[in-house]
Amino acid sequence: MIAELGAFCLVLALVLSVVQAGLCGVGGGRRLPVLAGAGEGAALAAFLALLAAFGCLIWAFVTSDFSVSNVAANSHTQKPMLYRVAGAWGSHEGSMLLWCLTLTGYGAATAVFGRGLRLGLRSYALSAQGVLGVLFLAYTAFASNPFTRVFPAPVEGRSLNPLLQDPALAFHPPFLYAGYVGFSVVFSFAVAALIDGRLDSAWARWVRPWTLAAWSLLTVGIGLGAFWAYYELGWGGWWFWDPVENASFMPWLVGAALLHSAIVTERRGALTGWTVFLALAAFVFSMLGAFLVRSGVLTSVHAFAVDPTRGVMLLSILGVTAGAGFILFAWRAQTLAPGGAFAPVSRESAIVLNNILLSAATATVLLGTLYPLIREATGGETVSVGPPYFNLTFTPLLILAFIILPAGPLLAWKRGDAKGVAQRLGLAAAIAAGCAVLAVVLISPRHAVASAGLGVGVWLICGAAVEIAERIKLFKAPGAEVKRRLTGLPRGAWGTTLAHAGLGVFVLGAVYETTWKVEAAEALTQGGRLSLGAYEVRLDSVAVHDGPNYLAERGVVRVTRDGAAVCTAQPERRFYPAGGQTTSEVALCLKGVDDLYIVLGERRAGPNGEPAWLVRAYFNPWVRLIFLGPLMMALGGLVSLSDRRLRFAAPAKAEGAKA
Repeated sequence: MIAELGAFCLVLALVLSVVQAGLCGVGGGRRLPVLAGAGEGAALAAFLALLAAFGCLIWAFVTSDFSVSNVAANSHTQKPMLYRVAGAWGSHEGSMLLWCLTLTGYGAATAVFGRGLRLGLRSYALSAQGVLGVLFLAYTAFASNPFTRVFPAPVEGRSLNPLLQDPALAFHPPFLYAGYVGFSVVFSFAVAALIDGRLDSAWARWVRPWTLAAWSLLTVGIGLGAFWAYYELGWGGWWFWDPVENASFMPWLVGAALLHSAIVTERRGALTGWTVFLALAAFVFSMLGAFLVRSGVLTSVHAFAVDPTRGVMLLSILGVTAGAGFILFAWRAQTLAPGGAFAPVSRESAIVLNNILLSAATATVLLGTLYPLIREATGGETVSVGPPYFNLTFTPLLILAFIILPAGPLLAWKRGDAKGVAQRLGLAAAIAAGCAVLAVVLISPRHAVASAGLGVGVWLICGAAVEIAERIKLFKAPGAEVKRRLTGLPRGAWGTTLAHAGLGVFVLGAVYETTWKVEAAEALTQGGRLSLGAYEVRLDSVAVHDGPNYLAERGVVRVTRDGAAVCTAQPERRFYPAGGQTTSEVALCLKGVDDLYIVLGERRAGPNGEPAWLVRAYFNPWVRLIFLGPLMMALGGLVSLSDRRLRFAAPAKAEGAKA
């Protein structure tokens, strides 16, 4: 009965989204607040209906209701409770329901927080959001219904993929979808402004907080995914330019460009057309990611294996949505105001250059992701595009963007002083260059390029510090004045500094870890040893361990350095009887920002026929900075979002609720 209630709520949400799209569209077009208000009520009701449906699905997983085919395919009575709940979004059907729940949630939030917007923009945005809800809810209800019954019901389920039974993966999809779908609001506001014919600074003020929220949440989601890949898959890395990884990275890049472009539109009334284009593109790339993951065209540990028919339906939704948005943009393009003029050296120019580089970087990722699929579809030849391509094309573009980044906030609007900015950044440049030279001299003269990369990371961090120092006039004003400025600094400034510094922290970790990591692998018997740089790794013992829903061979590995104990690690090799799958459970020894990474592999025969296990060990220096950096960036976004100037209702004072 619970499953039927969930299915009913899903269809009810679909009907309410139709009502939302219709009433808000008519109410906004005819300036009828009553109809528009009824449409806003439908948006709230659709979210509540989806919330009830999602609760029903979670209940089916928690109670192991194997008469529901989705539960039977992705759950098991021996699974820990956390992974039973996470199983609700661990499949294609459940993940689409989560997508729809997030979509309607953003629609409800727009209705609640958009009271201060003019009637036309608010109503058209909610109507566009309702149309998106209709498309995805119809797909979920009729092609990917998570409440379908199976008869006869199996006694036991097949369980969720063991690789997905992990805390990071339990929270990774909700954050990722909150970011992906958050761009739907930006898309809807762009469509609404194009229909309404009023693209001004007030519109840009409303685009910025939604973009900031979506980008910050997507940053957390990508970071969690990278951390999961690092410690769960057992290959010692954190990013491999997997097509599904790229699918999440592209909207992140476009969102970062949109964040900066919207500032120019808000402050100077310039780049309006470009900002609208990015607002449309951000959600289009999010939908492209949904298609790639769920169409069956990709083989990836991150992808859902589904039939091509549903992939074609998702591609149709992508085509209709993107086509409608960009056709509307082309129709209105000639009416968009060019905005204020600015000099080649100005903050606007720095942001334009930033956007060009981010867009070019996105294009390289898109080409590297889609080219193998297009080549295989047209010629039948299977090709692979891996890290060498991205290192050659993507990395130089990002390095240029990183070099320019600290100068942008220090330049004045309209016309800047390049010489003055260079002087203010002189100390930061000297520190960055000094760190790069020290890395070459003290660490490895053979890795001059990597040492320069370390200098770029330091440059970003020091540049962020200089920005704050300039804002508070450090060393230029009396102490009382500096203190007053420091305490009065808006949260948006702190958030920007934190995000830019977090990017520098990430660059430091990524460059250092990928260049100076050490790895070793050897088949060890009990008591065997292998060398890992300055460390010695010894396999003391291996014993069978009985887990909650798996059997494991658990090794006891002692790591020493110069005879002194460093840590004791317990890597595992797990077998899950429900699915017949074997996985490796990595053991991490945390040493400050470094990791000692130990993997216990398969059993094999030793030199004298005794049992031996393949032990792989990695020393990953500064690897924790790779995950700390995105956390700082996301936190910076949320700090900026808390600034009163960026709150959702802020435009109410300036714009009122005029039609």
